[in-house]
Amino acid sequence: MATASEIAAVGVIGAGQMGSGIAQLAAAAGCAVLLLDADPTALSRAVASISASLRRLAAKGQFSQAACEDSIKRIRCVSTVQDLRDADLVIEAIVENEDVKKKLFVELDKITKPSTILASNTSSISITRLGSATKRPSQVIGMHFFNPPPIMKLIEIIRGADTSDEVFAAVKSFSERLGKTVICSQDYPGFIVNRILMPMINEAFWALYTGVGTKEDIDTGMKLGTNHPMGPLQLADFIGLDVCLSVLRVLHNGLGDNKYSPCPLLVQYVDAGRLGKKRGVGVYSYGQKSSSVKPKSSL
Repeated sequence: MATASEIAAVGVIGAGQMGSGIAQLAAAAGCAVLLLDADPTALSRAVASISASLRRLAAKGQFSQAACEDSIKRIRCVSTVQDLRDADLVIEAIVENEDVKKKLFVELDKITKPSTILASNTSSISITRLGSATKRPSQVIGMHFFNPPPIMKLIEIIRGADTSDEVFAAVKSFSERLGKTVICSQDYPGFIVNRILMPMINEAFWALYTGVGTKEDIDTGMKLGTNHPMGPLQLADFIGLDVCLSVLRVLHNGLGDNKYSPCPLLVQYVDAGRLGKKRGVGVYSYGQKSSSVKPKSSL
């Protein structure tokens, strides 16, 4: 079993915004990084984004130019799960779908070395259930990074029912090696942060849906009235409305309380492809023409 200091090779699955940010952190911490995605375009985009981000940090004096270039060189793009066979730690950052993640964990369990720790960046899905799909549940753990990973200071670690003390200690120390503050959540739907955050975002959608206020007034009220740096509707756009909807459904199904039932307007936006900043339009428009979904209540 690798300790934090022995984690030298890190596999990251998914070259989207979360995966590329996690890869950047691991490379900057001195790890050899294997960044896996089936889409070559996504990999090229990720490497360009990571390189630009590290060079900006070097220009601000947070890294030497040599350290920046060394970090970039430590990232290798791969296209098959088999390329991760020698990784000490694998972190998946793929779609927030339990069946898809379980299938991946089954495959990782077969091809990685016996000592490899398997981590999920899930923001809500049960680590216990993901671990149960493998023959190494004691080595399965949640590492919930926040967006964007290089900037956000928190990692939420989630222990499954069988996660060992040794794996927890190794992942906690590794997270601190990345420069992050760690909190630990038990394996309950939504964990700590999303258990609190998503109902607030959902209530903001209800306020918009029922005409309590405009999107601007709802967000301004929460920013200036509660000292939040970003309003809940804008934050939902940055998270991704599809991710918010997925987490709310996990909360609703897992806890059985209708207070977690997703607002119909959120569902409608996702159905319309208005997924937030990553798609150019969500609650707000980000340079693309808005679709015709109107925040009007049918109540």
